[in-house]
Amino acid sequence: MRILSMALFVLMLLPLISTEVSALPTFDGKRVGFYPITNEVSFYQNVDDPGRDRGQTVQVVSINTFKLLTRFNFEFTADFNWGFSYLPRDHYMELSLVKQFLPRFSVNYQRIISSFEEKPINQFGLRISF
Repeated sequence: MRILSMALFVLMLLPLISTEVSALPTFDGKRVGFYPITNEVSFYQNVDDPGRDRGQTVQVVSINTFKLLTRFNFEFTADFNWGFSYLPRDHYMELSLVKQFLPRFSVNYQRIISSFEEKPINQFGLRISF
């Protein structure tokens, strides 16, 4: 229930924070700022190769840049499934904080929360952008 409440909260916020990218000011000269990159909600009907029903999925993807003295990306990706796996309802969420340190290279922290793992998982890594 807590997961569903959080998903609904994100869904309510998306229209408030989403604007046309071309209409947004740059961060030049500012110490604090917010810049939405993409905020999407997708709805899927899942079917396996033989055509059997594999349930439904709601997917939320939210990637935003913010500046608090320096620039970061905050990324939220989540899949909420019904009838997809051996569980009646399952979920998988990633919360990421990304800091670029060279062109095309960033350090990345991810927190993974899912119904497939007993406890949340922390990931620390290097991201290379092409």
